[in-house]
Amino acid sequence: MLTISQLAAYAGVTVRAVRHYHAKGLLPEPERDHSGYRRYDAKAVVELIKIRTLAEAGVPLARVQGLLAADEEEFAQAVAEIDVRLRREIRERQDHRRQIAELAAGDSLSLPDEVVDYLDRMRAKGVPEALVDGERDGWILMAARWPEKMPEFMADKQAQLEDPRTIRLYQLIGQLLDDADGGGDIGVDDERLNEVADLIAELAERAAAQGDLDRQNEEMNDESYVALVDAFASESHPLVERLQELMEARGWSGWSRMERAEGR
Repeated sequence: MLTISQLAAYAGVTVRAVRHYHAKGLLPEPERDHSGYRRYDAKAVVELIKIRTLAEAGVPLARVQGLLAADEEEFAQAVAEIDVRLRREIRERQDHRRQIAELAAGDSLSLPDEVVDYLDRMRAKGVPEALVDGERDGWILMAARWPEKMPEFMADKQAQLEDPRTIRLYQLIGQLLDDADGGGDIGVDDERLNEVADLIAELAERAAAQGDLDRQNEEMNDESYVALVDAFASESHPLVERLQELMEARGWSGWSRMERAEGR
């Protein structure tokens, strides 16, 4: 006859597991002997090994007792059902592994390829990483609402990178962000901030002359979502609000969707 420690050792489990199986009603708990100890026989070892094997195979403990009492046909059917469940879980875990791999890859986790290519090109053009990060988060929002329009949006953005004014704009914003985050005091009369506003106004004028703004307004026709994206930009950094004030003075409003300011 075996003590609970010996039983656990022979079956390859812990004493705590044996007690857990007792509590679940899976393994009968023997009466105590005259010395006050519970003693287990060979049958208990066999039953405990069966329980351990089923549990390690992924069988929920709630089903173990039924399987132990099942006849051959019932057991085979139950095992087949468990196998289907385990295969499904394996597929799900494989999907999770792919998602984790994409997470390690960075931008590709939540963005279409066109946007990832655009962000990579921004980096290649020397755009500061902090600004690339801000663009990425903004495009996550845009891609969630207008996934089918991302190729067209990105074609426009890629073309903008060919304009030296766009690169100058990004470099200036990067400098301003670095200074502001470093504790510098950036006022609305800062020369660089005003240059940024001038560049945005110039680029907006060019886009308006080419008809790009009209097309943009037609494509981004969800007012509440545009407001959401603009609010996200405004809340991302205090400089955005200051720039919007300067843009208003230059006759432009909006952020993700530039429009003529009222009365201009």
